Amino acid sequence: MEYRELSVPGAWEITPRQFGDPRGVFLEWFKDAPFAEHAGHALNLAQANLSVSAAGVVRGIHFADVPPGQAKYVTCARGAVLDVVVDIRVGSPTFGQWDSVLLDDVDRRAIYLAEGLGHAFMSLEDDSTVLYLCSTGYNPTAEHGIHPLDAEIGVAWPSRSRDGSPLEALLSEKDEAAPTLAQALESGLLPRFA
Repeated sequence: MEYRELSVPGAWEITPRQFGDPRGVFLEWFKDAPFAEHAGHALNLAQANLSVSAAGVVRGIHFADVPPGQAKYVTCARGAVLDVVVDIRVGSPTFGQWDSVLLDDVDRRAIYLAEGLGHAFMSLEDDSTVLYLCSTGYNPTAEHGIHPLDAEIGVAWPSRSRDGSPLEALLSEKDEAAPTLAQALESGLLPRFA
């Protein structure tokens, strides 16, 4: 596996080695020892999630109260998504900045996001299937969001699908009603970098 730290500290792109033959492909999409070596800590697994999304669906920007927060290790088993990490940690030198990784069923990369970071993705084709390993279980009272189209953050969401057809961002009612980064900061909702 190859690890590359993203421009948002605490986030990593992981590219696995794939072993293919006429039967198909085999790869390890997560391995504890190399992960801990690069991230500086183990990933405590508490929950595994799966989502299937139509082309254009945007999920996020989601985050959980810290502590305990929720670290995520994410890959796309089918289709393609632009996966985005946003630094929402008050006091971070990269506060408000974002980075992205294309997760798809070709390169089979993964992304890791530490606790306190915001996470979102856009599906680039129908039936994109995303798998998440999470460090804590879902807690609806500790889960929050920031509007994924917030101009202050300025995520460059794709306007075309993987096959080149036009994409229109489709948000859930919850994500559509989410505050901007400035509103979340003003309300004291965001985690602290320290």
